[in-house]
Amino acid sequence: MLKTIALVVLASSLSVGAQAQIVGVPLDEARAIARDAYIYAFPMVEAYETLYAQAVDKGGSNYKAPFNTLGNTAQVFTPRDTAIVTPNSDTPYSMMWMDLRAEPLVLTLPEIDPKRFYHVQLIDLYTQNFAYLGKRATGSKGGSFLVAGPSWKGETPPGIQKVVRSETEIAYALYRTQLFGPADIENIRKIQAQYKVQPLSAFLGRPAPPPAPAIDWPAPNTRMITTPEIFRYLNFLLTFCPTDPSEKDLMRSFAKIGIGAAKLFDEKALPPELLKALQEGIADGVKAFEFFKRTELDTRKVGTPALFGTREHLKNNYLYRYAAARLGIFGNSAEEAIYHGYFVDGSGAPFDAAAKRYAVTFAKDRMPPANAFWSMTMYDGKTQLLVDNPLNRYLINSPMLPQLKLDPDGGLTLYVQKDSPGADKASNWLPAPAGPFFLVLRLYEPKAEALDGSWQVPPLRALE
Repeated sequence: MLKTIALVVLASSLSVGAQAQIVGVPLDEARAIARDAYIYAFPMVEAYETLYAQAVDKGGSNYKAPFNTLGNTAQVFTPRDTAIVTPNSDTPYSMMWMDLRAEPLVLTLPEIDPKRFYHVQLIDLYTQNFAYLGKRATGSKGGSFLVAGPSWKGETPPGIQKVVRSETEIAYALYRTQLFGPADIENIRKIQAQYKVQPLSAFLGRPAPPPAPAIDWPAPNTRMITTPEIFRYLNFLLTFCPTDPSEKDLMRSFAKIGIGAAKLFDEKALPPELLKALQEGIADGVKAFEFFKRTELDTRKVGTPALFGTREHLKNNYLYRYAAARLGIFGNSAEEAIYHGYFVDGSGAPFDAAAKRYAVTFAKDRMPPANAFWSMTMYDGKTQLLVDNPLNRYLINSPMLPQLKLDPDGGLTLYVQKDSPGADKASNWLPAPAGPFFLVLRLYEPKAEALDGSWQVPPLRALE
């Protein structure tokens, strides 16, 4: 019988020694540690909700495929897809949660027309993008690529173009394949059918190694990202995450409040005043993000290129990693795609389509600079999901340009409102909900002027 890795929830207490250590921490120190630990934990636990929905909960509406098996979705996201906030609806997804404990996986990609954007984004349990495969990173000719976990030791096998390593034993592969329009969906299905995944042993035609221990995956709940319960889930996830040398001091600090790989954390066993201090620390973390968003993100002093990428890129800036998860978890690194969010108007107020109509204009010579394509997507301000509307139009993108109406001077104006702007402007209408909303402008394979900031994002302005 396989050994089971489980999230242990004790009904009565932590171990006596562990509880004594936590209780001995001054309340102000416990609060400060909880703030940092919450910011650290949130992206991982948020990602875990997606993992559970897509690879564990077989009866759920968002289930895709078991571990190490590719789940293809030959359609774009709609408002009915709720497992991932702020999804794009330009590129049908293929997705796979990878368990790399027993052996690496080999991802084989077909040759794809270089006019079509596609890639495989590889994400570890920290939500860091540790590598890319695909058009920009490895070319459109395809090939076989090995994805290995932190414990694998070996040389590059024959037939493998590249070896990439995940810091964590569990990781995520997110495939995006550009759809040119409704009539192109059969081509997408043909491409997805050629995406192949094999354990290394199967790729080499050798016997498989012993399987890794079975995992007892704890079911998510509504409290797990808003209360100290988040730390129980963090401890579970850390069992798949060997400590990076740069985080040893951080983990020693976290251990003071019972955080660490496989440690038992039971918030119900803590004294009320300590539990209150931990909850206040979580509230402090939320406030830190809200201040950062208001002063840095909403004002575009910090752009999304800073928020997504490798550990080296992020430099262990956990607030950036948190912000990325809050605004659009599993976002791309800048070289693959950059995101410009429209969150507030010129006065700093959230957009509200119940009260106002809006428009954004791209000048003729200032269109979004993307080598692949660009897309403007609408999201509900409350749910962060796509907006249901009678047109089933969730975005406007550059492949739609032949169907859009240009301004007399050659520019492009998009109308953002809850009701139709009229027959003469309907082609350029992006329907909004009757309430708060935000937009995300995505540039896939952005050009140099998008990356260096010389291209400026035009404002979304209120119409009279």
